[in-house]
Amino acid sequence: MNIFAEFEARIRTAISEVQKSGALPHDIDLSKITTEPPRDENHGDVSTNVAMVLAKPAGKSPMEIAQKIGDILGKADDVLGVNIAGPGFINIKLADAFWHKVVRAALSTRTEFGTSKIGNGEKINVEYVSVNPTGPLHVGHCRGAIFGDALANLLDYAGFDVVREYYFNDAGAQIDALARSVHWRIREALGEKLGEMPEGLYPGEYLKPLAENLAAKHGAELTSMTEKEWLPVLRAAGVAAMMALIKDDLAMLGIHHDVFFSELSLHDGEIKKTIEDLNAKGLIYDGFLPPPKGRTPEDWKAREQTLFRATDFGDDIDRPLMKSNGDYTYFAADVAYFKNKFDRGFSQMIYVLGADHSGYIKRLQAIAKAISGGKAEAVVRICQMVKLFRDGIPVKMSKRAGNFITMREVVEEVGSDSVRFMMLYRKNDAPLDFDFVKVTEQSRDNPVFYVQYAHARICSVKRGASENIQESQLSSKVLSEASLELLNDDSERQLMRKIASFPRIIESAARAHEPHRLAFFLYEVASTFHSLWNKGKELPHLRFIDAENYDTTIARLALITATANVIERGLAILGVEAIEEMR
Repeated sequence: MNIFAEFEARIRTAISEVQKSGALPHDIDLSKITTEPPRDENHGDVSTNVAMVLAKPAGKSPMEIAQKIGDILGKADDVLGVNIAGPGFINIKLADAFWHKVVRAALSTRTEFGTSKIGNGEKINVEYVSVNPTGPLHVGHCRGAIFGDALANLLDYAGFDVVREYYFNDAGAQIDALARSVHWRIREALGEKLGEMPEGLYPGEYLKPLAENLAAKHGAELTSMTEKEWLPVLRAAGVAAMMALIKDDLAMLGIHHDVFFSELSLHDGEIKKTIEDLNAKGLIYDGFLPPPKGRTPEDWKAREQTLFRATDFGDDIDRPLMKSNGDYTYFAADVAYFKNKFDRGFSQMIYVLGADHSGYIKRLQAIAKAISGGKAEAVVRICQMVKLFRDGIPVKMSKRAGNFITMREVVEEVGSDSVRFMMLYRKNDAPLDFDFVKVTEQSRDNPVFYVQYAHARICSVKRGASENIQESQLSSKVLSEASLELLNDDSERQLMRKIASFPRIIESAARAHEPHRLAFFLYEVASTFHSLWNKGKELPHLRFIDAENYDTTIARLALITATANVIERGLAILGVEAIEEMR
């Protein structure tokens, strides 16, 4: 129940009535009409620009149109009043009965409240994490993993048909380096004194368990083979082990993908077929690229390559699909991978990438336009860097991974809930400072604690109520029929308004691909609830449980139960637990 969508529908009905009277033309564009909260809540609960949008095409003044539409809107029983402000804004003040309807909706549709149909079942592919399977996830990967997962949840809640996907690069030089690193560790496990690992290999200790298992299973067999013989064996073993490690790391954060897509599978023919299709469209040619930025012509030897006409589709340069030696480039795999997604029926492909991949935006958009002919869209969301601190002091490198802090180390220290909420409590394209001490504080300054504490407080109130009121009198049915008209304090109305904003937040956050909006909203809900709690401590007549007044108690229990439902649903989308008791 999005109140702003509901009032937009009412406004369109009012426009239709005015059109029937002849005061407005019938062929008029309504696409730019907005309904939203007024900037100043003293002006009302819903504000619309409809009069200003229609004034010019209708050849009338905004005030005249506003008055006609406002008169119709004001006739509804749940509208307290309508006023015209400034150049023609229509501001609507809602009666308490409207907020009561919202509270009842939040109670009766607990797990569905806030769901939306704006997605209309559109197929969206959200690809996130997609880390090369050469080691454990580090804290930088953590932010993209959480953002992508929360975004997928949000889009799903808003009515889109979402597939969560992980694309892993199991072909190329980095996988050869992984295999050679495993081979090095096997030799160590068999007792060879090798000294320092060569540059270009992966020095972390996370490969030792795999190497020890392989050494125990095969003995010296793998070390007696030629590299040509053992390389494919250790490639496969290394990728399988690293993907298992990555999936286990992700599971610690409650992240599970629907599809794990192998780059290597594209080399079985899909890349070749995609290049042939592009060539048939005249989008490929043999040519030379300019030297990379920062190199002088003396440093650069131009080689003829097979190039995709990416500049025809908005990219900065044309992109190589094949090297001069005939090998496919990574870009060729990217093109084939997008075509694979398009062939699977997705109309929107969302790529969640790290800060070092901002250069991919134009090339992926060019691929989308070329492959789909404009029928599908590539959307890139960049997650900026995460800096780790401990009480304001930068955290040093990890001993376990060798040269970075692993995601597992962070989650094990502060917990999944703290990591997930704090990674989402800032817009994805803004840098984020993560302080191990701050995220575990039990204070208002720690957003995840503050929100979870609100839910736990509500559960505590309800447990206290059950000690004095029979369970049958606290049932969902009883709460849904509560006398909400007894809630007439401004702080209670403020909490109802916050609950009513939840569906709009879901839709706006989903459209903008910004789950941080939901995190901010939940903090505001918690703050509004805590304020009401504190007010009840100072003013006994506002306490949630009034032993002298059963009806008022039930009404307030209904209000805070609806609040708990909103917090629970919002946290679930973010992948955070709604705690019932703080310990």
